[in-house]
Amino acid sequence: MADDAERPARPDRPLPQSPERSRLLGRVRQTRTAPEEAVAKALRALGLAYRRNVRSLPGSPDFANATRRFAIFVNGCFWHAHTGCRRATTPKNNRAFWVAKFAANRARDAAAIRALRARGFRVMVIWECEAANAEARLARRLGSAAAGPLPRS
Repeated sequence: MADDAERPARPDRPLPQSPERSRLLGRVRQTRTAPEEAVAKALRALGLAYRRNVRSLPGSPDFANATRRFAIFVNGCFWHAHTGCRRATTPKNNRAFWVAKFAANRARDAAAIRALRARGFRVMVIWECEAANAEARLARRLGSAAAGPLPRS
């Protein structure tokens, strides 16, 4: 078997990492993260029903309610390259890979939002750095359960 130095470089793959780095990235949660739990708590406080990680909708929103026609994405600042956020850094190792990955993530996010809006959903993106204060923003955009029809936004 050829060793790693003889294999051609693949721009769609990161360079091999140390076992420690691999274990660290393997521990990154994809669902039920702390920011998601903060948003879930805020939705419950507002009396809004929701489903989590709805795979039948474009982009699998983290929270959605088909009756009230809302979808919420809780994005990590690093993974979705939150503009102007100190958490949205680009790793120095294999920089070209990460820049392309973040661009692809943002393009995929935008396509999912467009598809949901085309289906008549109101879409919110709550960033990881904003999740702790999500309740007031959710109340403005989604209203309370007893408030009647949702305001248009």
